[in-house]
Amino acid sequence: MPLAIAITGPGSPETMTLVDLPITEPGPGQARIRQSISGVNFVDIYVRTGLYPLPPGQTVLGFEGAGVVEAIGSGVEGLKVGDRVAYVGHPLGSYAEGRTLPASRLVRLPDDVSERLAGSTMLRGLTAHMLLHKVHPLQPGEWVLVHAAAGGVGQIVTRWAKRLGANVIATVGSGAKAEYAYEAGADAVLLHNSEDWVEETRRIADGRGVHLAIDGIGGAMLSQTLATVRPFGIVASLGQAAGPIPPIQIEELSAPRAIGLARPSVLTYANDPDLYRQGAKALMAELQAGLINPISAEYALKDAARAHSDLEAGRTTASVVLTM
Repeated sequence: MPLAIAITGPGSPETMTLVDLPITEPGPGQARIRQSISGVNFVDIYVRTGLYPLPPGQTVLGFEGAGVVEAIGSGVEGLKVGDRVAYVGHPLGSYAEGRTLPASRLVRLPDDVSERLAGSTMLRGLTAHMLLHKVHPLQPGEWVLVHAAAGGVGQIVTRWAKRLGANVIATVGSGAKAEYAYEAGADAVLLHNSEDWVEETRRIADGRGVHLAIDGIGGAMLSQTLATVRPFGIVASLGQAAGPIPPIQIEELSAPRAIGLARPSVLTYANDPDLYRQGAKALMAELQAGLINPISAEYALKDAARAHSDLEAGRTTASVVLTM
């Protein structure tokens, strides 16, 4: 039987266990794949810790992966055995050597896009598409603030925004991580733990503030991020790596700021069939055109708990993956 990483309940990385996974034959509309790679993302940590509850009957972690189709059920069109595919979204279960899932979730890979690249990029890439094309359709010359720009989401959002002709102000937690943000194309890099980063962001962005601010840090940071946006701009709050976000009062958004606040979810985005197809198609085109998504840390499936510990502690940059 294929091996997988399951949890018995919310808790620390020690709750993650290597188990034998019974795998079902694909039913109508399903496909079985042999996986080669799974992405490791902060949303997986949120599930493991119980911030996002496990869906009933599901114990295997992971939302994105890639591999090869081994079998297909009846009624499946556009896929055949041997196709290389990638996916992101529900149902959970990418921390596994093999799995059966809805065929509609699978994206066929172009010949020049590897399983390794696609399987480590689907969640972050679809997040970037959601932010830059749906939350705020980015225009050339606009200003974007990207927090945690040395991380996986931060790097790919920065690279994609630059390809759209935008100006990017990046923040990082240490000087050692600044080089990763610059390598991704950031026009300016600030330390988000410095006292004047809000004022400096506004100064750099024409003295008015940014059009779009992307905050995956959460905690007390979000309130500061609101102050970086120019009137009629928007803040996208993606996560809370720094902890729970204190309540935001509607008055913090109103005049003279006159800004918007969004809480977009890439998993909700991926659950919409039309948005999923559009985002996946755009992502594959960008990957073919040279968009890169560096992998900074690679772990064997059995070492998934260590991957979680390193990601949670901020010891990684760019993407983190499990290989099978």
